Amino acid sequence: MKTPIVTSEAPVLLVGGGPCDPEALRADAAACPVRVAADSGAGALLGIGVPPDAVIGDMDSLSEIDRAQLPARVLHPIAEQESTDFDKALRNIDAPLVIAHGFLGARLDHQLAALTVLARRPARRCVLVGRHDVAVLAPPALALDLPAGTRVSLFPMAPVTGRSTGLRWPIDGLRFSPDAVIGTSNEALGRVELALDGPGMVLILPVAHLAALRSALDAQPAGWPARA
Repeated sequence: MKTPIVTSEAPVLLVGGGPCDPEALRADAAACPVRVAADSGAGALLGIGVPPDAVIGDMDSLSEIDRAQLPARVLHPIAEQESTDFDKALRNIDAPLVIAHGFLGARLDHQLAALTVLARRPARRCVLVGRHDVAVLAPPALALDLPAGTRVSLFPMAPVTGRSTGLRWPIDGLRFSPDAVIGTSNEALGRVELALDGPGMVLILPVAHLAALRSALDAQPAGWPARA
């Protein structure tokens, strides 16, 4: 197996070129000791005064102004065009959690591509953070402490089944798939517990509940194995 470019025992911040909330980005940059940019995401980090520890991507959108501020040792060009810069970066980060800004909230095709990468890399635990929502590939089991009435959306990127407690509309017995049954706009009754039979389910929550999601992920170390 190829050695990852970035290895960390602590959560890693990954920043893409899409819209970011500067205050949220500053907070996560302060909380994550390692900061990585996917190509032009370097500009967002430099814009808040945080130089990236690594820049990964095909480098086709990294501006010359930003490139001039970066030492050559942090640049890790990957020339192939079969994957997105998000995929190039995520598959080259080995960390317990990746907090990713700049991949939600811009172009719809880019958002769909990012969700596809989550499904493609089930062993890489990554939370996408946008201005309004957070999204993660749900692990085999998860217990979330949420206020009653919180929007809880489940979107399958592949056929998947599971069980739940604490949702207004339980998922038990449902066969989810992206072209059939989906679980958007469900609602928490309080504490929500999910158990899934396989990878492929994207969990989407309001961004205000990022801390609750991170706590739940920290309490559930078991994840999905890497795809063959």
